[in-house]
Amino acid sequence: DRSGTMVGTVLMMEKTPHAVAERQTEAGNEEEEEELHMIEKLSAFGINAGDIKKAKEAGFYTVKSIIMIPKKVLYAVKGLSEAKVDKMVDAASKLVSCSFITGVEALEKRKQIIKITVGSKAVDDILGGGIETQSITEVFGEYRSGKTQLSHTLAVTTQLEMDKGGGFGKVAVIDTEGAFRPENIVPIAQRFGLDPEKVLSNIVTARAYNTDHQIELLNHVAALCSAEPFRLLIVDSLTALFRSDFSGRGELAERQQKLNQMMSKIKRLADQYNVAVFVTNQVMADPGGGSVFVQDAKKPIGGHILAHASSVRMMVRKGKGESRVIKIIQHPNMPEADATFDISNQGICDGCD
Repeated sequence: DRSGTMVGTVLMMEKTPHAVAERQTEAGNEEEEEELHMIEKLSAFGINAGDIKKAKEAGFYTVKSIIMIPKKVLYAVKGLSEAKVDKMVDAASKLVSCSFITGVEALEKRKQIIKITVGSKAVDDILGGGIETQSITEVFGEYRSGKTQLSHTLAVTTQLEMDKGGGFGKVAVIDTEGAFRPENIVPIAQRFGLDPEKVLSNIVTARAYNTDHQIELLNHVAALCSAEPFRLLIVDSLTALFRSDFSGRGELAERQQKLNQMMSKIKRLADQYNVAVFVTNQVMADPGGGSVFVQDAKKPIGGHILAHASSVRMMVRKGKGESRVIKIIQHPNMPEADATFDISNQGICDGCD
């Protein structure tokens, strides 16, 4: 069971050329510790150790996760009565404030966000510096448009030092189509002057086989993030299994409801652990979306649910040869714009040799 292996794997960031100074790392961990209250701290408020264990087994590892989830979900956890849940939520509210803050405080919190380079300066520029932690970045396009190569490149650049555009963290990959190729990571790591073996040791991957398994793996990711410095979650592709598990208009409402639940879970994970989320999405023909200027129009799978859940949406299409054109469709800070990048065995770049 690969998902079990994923949870049991304990990988330590090595002291490599791309590691920051030890003191700086410890200082960063202390700052994160203040913000990231683990669920065990509820014991100081009279919460039974057995109840804390049950909550962790259900996928809740932080105090904030108890506040962020609807109570009815906690009520459904085996062994937790309504009285126990109410007491747990009350204790969590005393430890972590989820009330109003001033605009000044909100601005200060934004400073925790890390921007991670995608490997192309042109693409970084239209993104305002790269993909952001605490956000979901979605890229959609046809097959062979470069979505997976973007994912592979990010799996490496996330491990760079922060002053080099990285996130100095580990990477989790949920692979729904068998597209992850560890051998493709090697030349990308070499391009950035990193040790390929150490880069691969800081990437964990699990193959998802159905939508239930895909959602369950998010609990495993939360367990990993609670124990180690993960900075990126990749889901490639987000919607492939939803298309195969649900067919026809008769199952559309159920599919969208389940997709919404998964996206809510991903957003909570990104917010709790200051993780960047990069998801790839498939497209479908849009007969009514064409015009005299746009032939063979395509639209992303997932409808409004996915459009509202993603902070950033980008469309990628083939250009000439190995070049690709990527366009920002939706971004909270940046205008609509497009950029051209190249694909090579060293990932995505500007004018690859």
